[in-house]
Amino acid sequence: MDIIKPENDTYKFRLPVQIRFSDLDALNHVNNSYQAQYYDLGRINYFEAVNGGKFGWNEVLVVIVNTENNFFHPILQGEEIYVETKLVEFGNKSMKMHQRLITSNGQIKGTCKTILAGYNQKTHSSAPIPQEFKDKFLKFESTK
Repeated sequence: MDIIKPENDTYKFRLPVQIRFSDLDALNHVNNSYQAQYYDLGRINYFEAVNGGKFGWNEVLVVIVNTENNFFHPILQGEEIYVETKLVEFGNKSMKMHQRLITSNGQIKGTCKTILAGYNQKTHSSAPIPQEFKDKFLKFESTK
């Protein structure tokens, strides 16, 4: 098992999030379901950054099997928000990612932990994650 422990809980990938009017509820807060979409956006762009550009989503090697979201503060219209993403652990058949929604002044609005499992599209079953796939993520997290 490869465990990545960046210093001071640092995230090497950050993506600005555009808050759309449709993301807001009656209290001018970003609805929780839209926050989940922000994490998806961060994860997709993280995968592409790790792979040096467009990722072959038609050749998916992992699928999401668990997510855990924590909501600390409401996200309000007009706030400058970023989604930060990092890989924290690789196993033989799984990987664990952490994400957070954070303001430009450092206030953490929420966090997300996601577990992805290796997946074989031909057999529709779990599969080991190839080492070459792992190596790209490990290299990304250990540099920059």
